[in-house]
Amino acid sequence: MHELRVRYGECDPQGIVFNANYLLYCDVAFTELWRAAVGPWGQMLERGYDAVVADAHLSFRAPAHFDDELALRAHVTHLGRTAIVTEIDMVRDEQLLVQARLRHVCVDRVTWSKTEIPSWIRSGLERFASDTSS
Repeated sequence: MHELRVRYGECDPQGIVFNANYLLYCDVAFTELWRAAVGPWGQMLERGYDAVVADAHLSFRAPAHFDDELALRAHVTHLGRTAIVTEIDMVRDEQLLVQARLRHVCVDRVTWSKTEIPSWIRSGLERFASDTSS
C-alpha cells in the first residue's frame, strides 16, 4: 500500500481529481509495489528488460478532491509468461473511489519485443500475487 495526498493541480474546474490523473496514481502504486517486490526500476533496465502498459481499465465509484489522503492498494492478480496483471484500489477513509486493472508486458529493452518474465522478477512479484498461474 502507498499513500498520497491529492494536489490542487490534479483537480479539474469541478474541484475533483481529473480522470486521467488516476493513471498517474496507478503508476505511483505500481512503481512502489515493484520497488518492494523486485527493487529499483533502474536495476531491471540495466539488465535489459522493461515492463510496459499493454492495457488499462479504470472503474470510477466516487470522486477524490483536493487535499484528500488516498490509500493506493496494489496487488498482482495474475503473473503469466510475459504479462503481469495488477489491480489497484484507490481508497479514501475505507471508501473505494476508483478500481484499476493494469496489464504490463515484459519486453526486451533493445528490440522492444515481448519476452518471458525473468525468474528474479517473477519470484519477487509472487510475494504480492493472489494468482501466479501462467
